[in-house]
Order: sequence, then C-alpha cells, then structure tokens
Amino acid sequence: MNAILKTEKLCKTFSNDGVQQHVIKNLDLEIMENDFTVIMGSSGSGKSTLLYALSGMDKPSVGKVFFDNEDITEYNNDQLAMFRRNHCGFVFQSIYLLENMNVLDNIMTGALVARKNSPELISKAKKLLMDVGIDEKLWKKYPNQLSGGECQRVGIVRAAINDPKILFADEPTGALDSKASKSLLESLEKMNQEMKSTILMVTHDAFSASYASRIIFIKDGRIFNE
Repeated sequence: MNAILKTEKLCKTFSNDGVQQHVIKNLDLEIMENDFTVIMGSSGSGKSTLLYALSGMDKPSVGKVFFDNEDITEYNNDQLAMFRRNHCGFVFQSIYLLENMNVLDNIMTGALVARKNSPELISKAKKLLMDVGIDEKLWKKYPNQLSGGECQRVGIVRAAINDPKILFADEPTGALDSKASKSLLESLEKMNQEMKSTILMVTHDAFSASYASRIIFIKDGRIFNE
C-alpha cells in the first residue's frame, strides 16, 4: 500500500502577542492510500491544525508535506488552490451549503468549481445521494428544510462528486446527535470500503473514531500512540 500523504519534521507555530505557540512539533506521519484514518485528540491537541497543513489549506512553519511524493509546501497559493480543487474533498463541522440552492444544485456547485458539467455527473450525484440515504423526495429541498444530519450527508456527496483522491473531514459529527452521527459515519465508511476513497478525519470522539481502519492519537502537537 502506498502513502498518499507524508510529512517530514512538520512544525506549525503561531505568535500571540509576541509569544510563540508551538502547535505541531517535528511531526513525521504517513497516510496510506485507501485507508480510513482518524487523527484523535482532545481540544487544543493540534489535530485540526495538522489537517489544514496536510490539505494545503495552511502552510506549515517548518517541514514538508508530500502528496503522491510531490512536495506541496513548495506550491504558491494558486497551485495550492488547484491542488485542493483537483485532488481533495472537504467535510467540515459547519456544512457551508448554499441556502438559496436545493440539494442537487448544491452538489453540482462542486462539479462546476472543477469545470465539470455533464448529465453523467448529475446521474452520479443522484446515486451518491441514494448511497448516503438521501432519497429523491429531498433532492429539490433547500438546506433549511433538512435536518442537520441530512445536510451533512449532502456535504459528503458534494465533497465526493469529483472523485477526490483524499477526503478530509474535520469533526464532521461535532454538531450532530447520536443517530445522525451514526448515519454520517456509516456513509463515510461505505465510501471508503466500496469506492476505495482515502479518508482522513479528525475527531475527539471515540465513537466516531471506531469507524476508522487506523487511529492516530495526537497530544500537544505530537503523535504519542497508534
């Protein structure tokens, strides 16, 4: 199995009123292709900061991030935007669906950003919606007409519509009740097992982590167990 993501001596430091806060500290990590990997840690452990560095949403202070053996820390902002558009999908705790668009239109915005528009993609969106338990009666509804769990599953489909090489999920169950969380996690698990999608999720929740094939524990910016 190949490593789709790899870090070398990754560090991330923030300055607050002249005080240096070292959030990620000399971290070496490999994320394997087709795995469902969870990075788990308490609030403030550095897990979300690490996710942003791995996905090209934020640049590390020191060290390197390799995607398919290419050093993305050398990319400029335009190259990073292209990298995210072409290779990554994102699911966040805040769902960011467009309130003035229905379910299908929200999903197709992801395809349009990647300059894709075809009847095949619409058919694919409908199949993915069915796969995550969003049936046809909901496709023309707007986000404010859906439950939080339904919106989050729509967000998963939007993230997956362009066949990203890796899907990043940042605390996707954080605002959901237990039933909605279970449904969401089963959708991610199905995407990983049936579509062979590489998934990297950060969470502080043990139940969410139980769906992963690999769990990495982070504390004070360092890996301390796996």
